Parts: sequence; structure tokens; C-alpha cells
Amino acid sequence: MEKLAIEAHEETLELLEWHILCKHLSSFASTVKGRNYCLSLPVLSNISTCRLLLEETKEIDFLDQDIEGGLSFHGVHDISHVLALCRKGGIASGEELLAIAETLGSVRNLRRQIDNAELRPTLTDRLINLVTHPQLERTLKRGLEHGGRVSDQASSDLAAFRKQIQCLRKERSDLISELLKSYGNLLNDNVVSERNGRPVVAVKIGAAAQFPGLVLDSSSSGNTLFMEPKGTIQLTNEISELEVRTFKEEQRLLGLWSREIANNADSLEDLIEIFMQFDVALARARYSRFLGGLPPDLKENAEAPFVLRGFRHPLLIWKQKREEAQPVVPITVDVSSNLRVVAITGPNTGGKTVTLKSIGLAVLMARSGLFLPCKGPPILPCFTSVFADIGDDQSLQQNLSTFSGHIRRICRILQILSHQPGIFLVLLDEIGAGTDPSEGSALAMSLLRTLADKARLTIATTHFGELKALKYFDARFENASVAFNGETLTPTYQLQWGIPGRSNALNIASRLGCPAEVITHAQELLNSKSEGEVNIVIKGLEEQRKRQHEAAENAALLLARTELLHEQLLNHWQKQSKKSAEIKENERRKLSASIQKGQQEVRRLIRQLRNTDASGETARVVGQRLRRIEAEHVEKVNEKISPGWRPEIGERIRLLALGKPGEILDISEDGLHLTVRCGVLRSKVNLHAVESLDGRKPNLTEQVVVVKTPLTLSRANEIKTSKNTVDVRGLRVHEAEVVVEEFMRKSTGPIWIMHGIGSGKLKHGLRHWLDSVPYVERVTDASKEDGGGACSIVWPK
Repeated sequence: MEKLAIEAHEETLELLEWHILCKHLSSFASTVKGRNYCLSLPVLSNISTCRLLLEETKEIDFLDQDIEGGLSFHGVHDISHVLALCRKGGIASGEELLAIAETLGSVRNLRRQIDNAELRPTLTDRLINLVTHPQLERTLKRGLEHGGRVSDQASSDLAAFRKQIQCLRKERSDLISELLKSYGNLLNDNVVSERNGRPVVAVKIGAAAQFPGLVLDSSSSGNTLFMEPKGTIQLTNEISELEVRTFKEEQRLLGLWSREIANNADSLEDLIEIFMQFDVALARARYSRFLGGLPPDLKENAEAPFVLRGFRHPLLIWKQKREEAQPVVPITVDVSSNLRVVAITGPNTGGKTVTLKSIGLAVLMARSGLFLPCKGPPILPCFTSVFADIGDDQSLQQNLSTFSGHIRRICRILQILSHQPGIFLVLLDEIGAGTDPSEGSALAMSLLRTLADKARLTIATTHFGELKALKYFDARFENASVAFNGETLTPTYQLQWGIPGRSNALNIASRLGCPAEVITHAQELLNSKSEGEVNIVIKGLEEQRKRQHEAAENAALLLARTELLHEQLLNHWQKQSKKSAEIKENERRKLSASIQKGQQEVRRLIRQLRNTDASGETARVVGQRLRRIEAEHVEKVNEKISPGWRPEIGERIRLLALGKPGEILDISEDGLHLTVRCGVLRSKVNLHAVESLDGRKPNLTEQVVVVKTPLTLSRANEIKTSKNTVDVRGLRVHEAEVVVEEFMRKSTGPIWIMHGIGSGKLKHGLRHWLDSVPYVERVTDASKEDGGGACSIVWPK
């Protein structure tokens, strides 16, 4: 049975074109080992492991975006073959050992960047007890030069041998240069070449006896002899001997280092394996970001709902972005806990098979640690296995499409479901097709009822009208359809939930030129079977859905216009308030200047009275002038004082008893008592005991109206429920803003936003944005039992 399940799983991956997605994913990996792993990315069934992979993807995605230029795996090589060679007692080359040293240096740098238990607990857990071998890295980098050559620093003997070789080669070069000058007339050219590793010169065929040396070779024409000068023979022999000793010393050092690698092979393999997984996690994060994906919420409960809002097929997204294909039409899948079977109907080329593959790939991606390209947070049970029977012309390879092939595949799926426990998703394309329609329809209905008992969810595409009626006899069944534009004869690729689809065969045939009498007769035959009435009902449902959609769009447009008008009014009010404040400030300045001018004149008049030369007439004139100044300024002040002043919370006032200014902290419900802070003193005073700073008295005759909200209503709105809670964990700030704003438009009271703690960026970003939203009164942390700092409560105005 296990072998049967493995075969069915591999076949499902092939049918869903999982290998193409893996190929796309591998292009985001940084290392050869990571790319090879991504090409055959495993699909896991354990929910704990799946959640762990998703957390790794999320954590490394945040880190990659925080680092300028992103996380780099440059210098990390695939050293598996070197470790295997050293384990067997072989000697690695200098270039291979240098690759190990570079890998150790790179992973140690990556470890420093990743290691943070507070921000990245999942990734950091993998680094516990990890050994990066810094001493081995230093030894190899000290002993090897660029290109893998053993350095002179690695051994004093090696340095001495190489120095001797250098001196002998220089001596030999000088000797050959002298010979070329002395015997230039005997040579064909002055070029020194090599034969069998020994230096030779080109001597003319007739001058060989005159040149001191040994003949080692001749040219193809026979006109030139290549002779080794006699004086260099001993030098060359000494050089060859030293080169042998140098090679042996290099091999000794390489062997020593290779044995050191072999002794630490286990820890090195663990090290490379962990950082290969980090590279794969980074590839998942970058690919998910490329798709615009959101982290899925995997539920352990098999009865959990299956929600994909605005999901786009990942392979079609790749074509859109890399091959400039048409934009991808998203689909929405919302399967409640009680549903077991969804029958998708509609015309050919409408997108039924693409919908099946989209749903299957979404489940596989979530189980492999990938984010899903959705508009809203995806929620789905952690399916143990996905089995598919899809045979169509859209696959890259030819699949079984005959009736017998379909039945063999479905029977194998039923056999696995009967003998293995788990949470299963079954995808069936054109169930019951390929045989007599009446028998095929009956068989399809029986198969779907059986699968409803055995699998968590079965999604099947069909053209059989009888399957559309199963929903009305069994609550576990639901209908869906792909939309089709009958006027343009083109599919819209949109998935309509709850409405069965029509084949539109007669409409398409009529528009393609089929004779009218044929269409009329076919319609009569259809009506005689009562299928025409069903199509009329379906058409009515489609029109009703269209009207509802148009009404929703109009309502959204009206809401947008209302918000725009509100923003315009708010801006106008702010401008008016600013202008009014400027006018008041100008008036205050004029009044202040007038008072100052009056004070100056009063002081001048007083100085006149104090003058010893002042007479009674002077005193009389001064008195008249003082009375005129008093009358003028009392009139100006009275013009500025409004008789209807009423204090407000936060306003600065003057306490009449103390003669000092204070600030209003609170006002009683009847408006007759104020809580005032004056310096460090806080007291409760009557309304008539204060005045405004510009001298206005409170209006005590105005009736204060107090509106009280029933306690039961206000408390009901302050209780956290699933309807007033939105989960934005895993989203970026701008994505979370869209989700929260949409949620706030539909809410009438406070809402709870689950953003988690993490690095705090999401919380701070949302708080900063909410502070700028005009219809938000305040934002507070939730109580401890409702999530504390991981949850924010938004109170609308």
C-alpha cells in the first residue's frame, strides 16, 4: 500500500506540474547544492514540520529585506565530493581544499547575520551546537594561495626547495642567453623551447657538430635539430630533482590537511547541510516575494475551513512577469467546515482545469514552506496527501485520457483512502467522461458520494447536469462554475461560487453559423427533457449575481466618493480654522499694541503731573485725557469679549480666587463643575469661579445637554469576537493597511488587529498609519487575555 501511495503521489506531482514550479524556485537559490535541492523540493505531510518551514521562510525574508543588498551566500561551495574523497583516504587538491576554507569563512559570516534568538528563533535553533572550524579555516587559508597553490608559508622545506629552483633556473637562463649570442650563426632562430621538460634551441641541420649539446628532437621538415646545450644538462637535472622533492612536500601537506578534513567530515557535512537548508529557505522567501505571496495559516483540525481569496496560479504569474503574458485572473475558494465535495461546471476552455491545478498547487506550496499568492491571508487544513486525476491537453506531457485510464487512477485513490488515515484532498477532472453519458453520470454521482465519506475535500469538474443537483439533496455538496461571456464567446476565467455553470453549447453553435432550424429543434429537445428550465434558472442566478456585483461596485464607488468629500471638507475646515486663528492672533496683537500705547501715554501724563511746574490746569487736562483713554480701551476690550463663552477640556483659564492661570482637566456632566490643575495643585471648582485668559465670563444660563449611551450596548461592542477581529500576521505594513482599512469600513465599533510581536515593524507601521486616519479616535493595546502587545484595539470616532 505504501508503494501504491508513493506512485499516486509522484503521479499527482507530475499532473499538477510541480516540477515546473520547482524549476522556477531553483532559479532563486544561491548555491549549487541549494538549486539541486529545490529542483526536487519535497512535499511534507507533518504539520509541525510544515509550520517550521513557513516560520523559516518568514524569518529569513525579513532578514533578507533588512540587509542592504540582501543576504549573500557568495563563497559557499558544494564540498560533498571533497568530503567523500577525504573519507576514503584520498588527497584533495589545493583548489578543493581552498573551496572548503572559503565555505567555512562564508558560513561563519552568515551565522553572525542570522544568529538572533529574539528576532529569528526558528533559524537560530538550527545554529545550536554548530561548529564552524575557524582554526581549520585559518590553516588552509595560510597554507594555500589563490588558485589552490600550496603557499611557501606552509613549510620551510617547501620554501627552500622553491628558492633553490628559482636560483638554478636563473643560472640556466643566463647560460642559454650566452650560448645564443655565441652561436647565433648556427641557429635558425633565438627562441628557447622545451622537449620532455628540458630546454632546447633550434640548430641548423648542418651545424649540429659545431654546437655543444645533445640532440633531443628534429623538425618535421628535417632542416632543424632541437639540441639541449651541454652546460645546462646538470642544471636541468638538479632542477628536476628539486621539483620532485617539492611535489612530494606539497603532497605531504595536502595529505595532512585532507586527513584533518576527514577527521571533521561529520561536523562539516552537518554544517553544509544546515546552510543548504538556509539557502533553500532564502529561495522560498525570494520566490514567495516574487509571487506576492502571503504566509498560509495551516490548521491541524481536519474540519478547518479552506479559504483562498484572490489566489493566482504561480506558473501563470511566472509567464506574466517573465514572458509578458496576459495578467492572471485570480480565483477565490471558500470551503466551509461541513463541505466535502465541490462540483465545478461550465463550458470548455473556461478555466476549470486551471482552477483544479491552482488549488492543488496551493496545498503543495503550503506544505513545502512557500507563501501563497493571495489577496487575503490563506487558511487551509494541513492535508496529509493530495491525489489528482487530471487528463487534459494543457499538460506538458500526454496523460491518460480514456475512460479506463481515469477509472484505474480513481480506483487506486479509493484504495489508498480506505487503508491509510489522513486528511486528503482529491482533484478529479471531467469525472465520468469518456463513456455513455447516462452511465457516466450515475458512476460520477456514486464516486463523489463515496469520496465525501472518505476524503476531507473533493473538487471535481464535470459537464453532467445531474451533478449540479447533488447540492440540494446533500449539505456536504456545493456548486461552482467558471464564467463565460456569451456575447463575445470568450471565457472570463472567473470562479463563481454557489452557482452551477451552463455549457452554452447552443449559444456558441448559433454564433458560429449553425442553421437556425437546427438550433430551434435542439432547444425543443432540451426543453422536453426539462433541461432548458434548469438553464433558465441558472441564467437567472447568474444575472442576479451580476446585479449584486454591480450594486456592490456602485456602493464601493459611493463610499469612495463620500470619503473623498469628507477629506475635502476636513481640509476646508482646517484651512478655515487656521485662517480664523490667524485673524484672532492679529486682533490680539492690535489690542496688545493699543494697550501698550495707552500705557505709554499714561506714564507720560503721570510724569507731567509729577513735574514741579505742573498747575491745576495741567491736572485738569491730564484727568480728561486719562478718562478718554479708559473709555477707548474699555470699549475695545468689550468688543473682543464674547458673552457666551463656555470652557472646554484642555483649555487654559484663570482662577478668580487665586488670580493664577490653570488648565481644565475634566468637566462634569452638567457642565457646572471643573477639575482644574494649577501648578502642582489639582482642585474641583464651580464654573462661576473661573474666567478665560482674555477676561470672558462663562455663560451660566445655557442649558447643558448630556447624552448617555446604554451600558449594555457599549460593553457589547467592547467584547472581542471573530467578527470584529482581523489577523494580519505575516503581512507587510502596506498590505496590512489595505486589509485593516477594508475591515474598518465594514465595522461599526472597535476592532481588534492581530499583528503579533516579532520585530515590531508591523505594529509600529500600523500604529503610525492609524494615527493619520481621520476617523480613528485612538489605538490601544489589547488586554492580556486578548493578546496584550500582540494585538491592537482601534476605536473609531
